[in-house]
Amino acid sequence: MKHIITVFVFAGILISCNSSDKTKKPTQESPAMESEIKSTSNDNNKQLKNIDTDEALIATALMAAPKESRSKCKVIGYNMAGEFVTLKEGDNEFIILADNPTQAGFSAACYHKDLEPFMARGRALRAEGKNEQEVFAIREEEMKLGQLKITPGLTLQIYYGAKTVYDSAASKVEGAQLRYVIYLPWATSESTGLPEVPMASNHPWIMNPGTHKAHIMISPLPEDRE
Repeated sequence: MKHIITVFVFAGILISCNSSDKTKKPTQESPAMESEIKSTSNDNNKQLKNIDTDEALIATALMAAPKESRSKCKVIGYNMAGEFVTLKEGDNEFIILADNPTQAGFSAACYHKDLEPFMARGRALRAEGKNEQEVFAIREEEMKLGQLKITPGLTLQIYYGAKTVYDSAASKVEGAQLRYVIYLPWATSESTGLPEVPMASNHPWIMNPGTHKAHIMISPLPEDRE
């Protein structure tokens, strides 16, 4: 009898073990989990640096220019000592105005070298204490008199964002985006067919129509787009 009871107990233990094993499945990661892991891994791989040296100002300024043109771009702007200087010499068609380290956020502007007289005039007027409305009016009058000139079609692109750290390996300022400008002095909605307000994000429109500073504006898509 004891042998029979022992057999039944042993059999019960085996059944219990088998049943328990069937309920245990290998842990599987969902696509969402995999995506989160990859994202975390990518974030950890970023080598973010502060924009706190002249070298960093030059490196991030060049990110505003097309990649194939960066090595030969001229870079100007305020250095870390607060002096407006040529940070890097260049000999191609682009001039880049580096981020101003005394101002919040990040902003670098890359424009065609033929726009430099117009840009330099604006900097000089601001240095005299003129506000933006006065700068606009003075340059408008000087354009009408032929003292300043903007060739239609000259471009400017602004690389900007709220953060002041960058990934040197990826050549990106964290969270920064590009906004594009194409100058068309005196152009209007009627002369171009473009609206005076954007119809949607990333759509071209004409800003300052009918003035010396009329230009086609193309702003970036929102960062949080799907």
